[in-house]
Amino acid sequence: MVCRQCGTQIADKALICFKCGIATTERRVAPPASAPRRPRVPLVGAAALVAALLLAAWQAGLLSW
Repeated sequence: MVCRQCGTQIADKALICFKCGIATTERRVAPPASAPRRPRVPLVGAAALVAALLLAAWQAGLLSW
């Protein structure tokens, strides 16, 4: 068999071309849709809130380090 992209002679049962890496057959299963990424803003905001609360407690004398 000949690779449809680069023209290299490959084995008849090859799943990919050893030279260019392209698949020799069409996909049988569609890849999963990428999950939407959560923004990091809530995490950063929560960390800033905790830091502010600790600083306020320290200033009020509730914490002594």
